[in-house]
Amino acid sequence: MSEETKQIQQQKGGIDFMHIAQLAWKHRKLYYKVLGITFVLACIIGFSIPKTYKCEVMLAPELSSSASSNSLLSLASSYGLRVGSSSMIGNSDALFPTLYPDMMISTDFLTSLFPIQIRQTDSLTTKSYYDYLKNDQKRAWWSAAIGGVIGGIANVVSSMFASDKDSLELNDAQVDPFMLTDDQTNIAELVARKVVCDVDQKTLVITIDVVDQDPLVCATLADSVKNRLQAFITKYRTNKARVDLEYYDNLCRESKAQYDKARQIYADFVDANNDLILASERAKQTDLENEMQLRYNAYVNYSSLRQGAEARVQQATPAFTTLQNATVPVKPVGPRKKRIVLIFFFLAIMGTTAYLLHKENELLPMLGLSK
Repeated sequence: MSEETKQIQQQKGGIDFMHIAQLAWKHRKLYYKVLGITFVLACIIGFSIPKTYKCEVMLAPELSSSASSNSLLSLASSYGLRVGSSSMIGNSDALFPTLYPDMMISTDFLTSLFPIQIRQTDSLTTKSYYDYLKNDQKRAWWSAAIGGVIGGIANVVSSMFASDKDSLELNDAQVDPFMLTDDQTNIAELVARKVVCDVDQKTLVITIDVVDQDPLVCATLADSVKNRLQAFITKYRTNKARVDLEYYDNLCRESKAQYDKARQIYADFVDANNDLILASERAKQTDLENEMQLRYNAYVNYSSLRQGAEARVQQATPAFTTLQNATVPVKPVGPRKKRIVLIFFFLAIMGTTAYLLHKENELLPMLGLSK
């Protein structure tokens, strides 16, 4: 570039792409060398990253009628309309499908996945998901090297300052969500990254994505997460009905025991007094018969209430439509080697171009910066 052209370029402060193309063609051999080395490095990095597989499960939950009606009430109230009594809003379902992703990243839900028994594709033995994540996760060679060095230093330091009490470590199988160990916290964070739940705002379809290095583990965990989510929602929706059922069941058992006792007393009295002569004995028999009848009526009443509670439990149990079941993935979803190569090529071209412009003292003037 001539001095006059440089001065004009400095005044304009723009980027001359034609000049950059000419400069790149002039030093094309340097680009060939850099891109060749970059391609080799990108391939090494791409093939060093472990493969990952993805399994997707889709569910369509059943919304209760109260939740649907209250949604209409909320929509009407947003436009300033009042439909029905405001007390109906209190019957809305607190666990709406849009809250499922937040529920699935809670510590209680994540730690509940630790004991799930899984089996790897190339193994015949089963183990817990916690042990699998802790001991069988593959890492890139540079990550493993750095982690090994840091872990070795941490072990040395901890052994220097460790006491006798520190040797009594909490068993990993004994998971207390209220107080997790360091390893359990790290595994829970890893599970949160591997298991992702998403709910469509319009259709409310639940999508559960599980990513793992083993395809069989990926599908097994996706199916287990689906079942646990359904069980959690079912337990929540039927909680009040199950409490009522347990209450009426206890009353029914107690009334049955009282009726059996009253019936036995009445039968024993009748057997011992076949020929009633005294009026007092006949009155006592009448009282015992009435007591037995009262106990029987109470038992029948509580039995009816118990059957009604059972029906409410069944009515409150939500139904789920499985739109897509868990299947063992065949093709990996990562790493995307082509994208890695393209990114490395882009960075290499940009870096080489910046180096050539800097070498020609043209980088700062082209960017509109004074040297």
